[in-house]
Amino acid sequence: MESNPVLNVDALVVGGGIAGLQAAIDLADQNFKVAVVEKDASIGGKMIRLSKVFPTLDCSSCITTPKMAAAAHHENITILTYCNLNSLKRDGNHLMASIIQKPRYVDPEKCIGCRRCEYDCPVYVSDEEQGGFSARKAVYIPFSNAIPQIAIVDTEHCMLCGKCEKACPTSAIDYFQKPIYFTIKAKTAVLATGFELTTLEDKPQYGLGKIPNVIDALQMERLLAPHGPYNRVLRPLDGMEPDSVAYVQCAGSRDKSMGVSYCSRVCCMYAIKQAMLLSGSLPLADITIYYMDIRAFGKGYEQFYQNAKAMGIEFVKAKVAALDAGENGSVTVRYEAQDGVGVTMANHDLVVLSLGMIPGWNPKGVCPVSSASDKFIKTIQPKISPTLTDMDGVFTAGAAAGPKDIVDTITEAGAAAMEASKYLIELQKGHAA
Repeated sequence: MESNPVLNVDALVVGGGIAGLQAAIDLADQNFKVAVVEKDASIGGKMIRLSKVFPTLDCSSCITTPKMAAAAHHENITILTYCNLNSLKRDGNHLMASIIQKPRYVDPEKCIGCRRCEYDCPVYVSDEEQGGFSARKAVYIPFSNAIPQIAIVDTEHCMLCGKCEKACPTSAIDYFQKPIYFTIKAKTAVLATGFELTTLEDKPQYGLGKIPNVIDALQMERLLAPHGPYNRVLRPLDGMEPDSVAYVQCAGSRDKSMGVSYCSRVCCMYAIKQAMLLSGSLPLADITIYYMDIRAFGKGYEQFYQNAKAMGIEFVKAKVAALDAGENGSVTVRYEAQDGVGVTMANHDLVVLSLGMIPGWNPKGVCPVSSASDKFIKTIQPKISPTLTDMDGVFTAGAAAGPKDIVDTITEAGAAAMEASKYLIELQKGHAA
């Protein structure tokens, strides 16, 4: 390949989650050429990892997979996975994006997704796609409906035994693959870089991630998913079905000591959703949600909350002070009840922390777009056009600009595509004049 080749497109979309895919499809449907740059080995973002969505309880994969396929097969969209954005700068009427393609150690032109390399690999590694509850191989395709269906070699754990290379029918394994550097030249860009959760290890009062039966909400999503690690909900420590499950709300949000003083918006709703799903999969289990305030902010959300209470899910208005490891794998929850009872303790078999949302990407040193005080991308006219950034021709969508649910994320992605389209049309008019 030539040194630092240039890909010319109309629009660059950074992030291949549901926001990035929706923005890319909306722009491509208007006959603009779009490049989607995704840091992971597959598009789909956080949404493809979820079980169901609130408040309809529709299958998350059933919504996301068609979007992934539509983008992957669109003639106007080029998808670039396993890539990092090194810099994004303006050069006249164009944006110049410096991209590094990380090595998969698998030739994408030769790999046919047969997974024979994966079957023959003798090395087992904890699978982050399943919340760490199951294992994958050192050479693997991220998940069954990943796009693209191209394997990747985990060089940190690969022992270079050569079995994957021998098993590959197309000789796609390339242990000597190097990073590829190239440039994308675009007229506009949409930043859809999503979010991450604060980590269990950040919270000393909740055990610093060392209490085995304390998990985060994304791990519970995998336990609830039909294609999850166990095909049912089990405790990580001993594989037993929990008889009592607790949710701790605001476990990282609305907490200045954790550096996240804002409300992450969706935590109440996803906890209620998971609790309702748990009541179906574990009908005899007691489910408790410890909360400071329930923020059911969207259409149908309040009714969703009321339905959960009618199902027998217990809501305790309290601030959880600490979690401790109990006997037989139980977790002791110490909390201050807001009904005047004072400090109380309760034991649960499994505790889920509703962790705070933080930005998935920091533009500092990469792009001159500003960040707000909460470190999410700053929007300059949030009440008029919430997708505008302070960099000309660059827009943002979804959780890149702040915590939001899937409905608002998709809506905002459409708005970002509209703004980018308007910008492109104005450029075309200027050239025509």
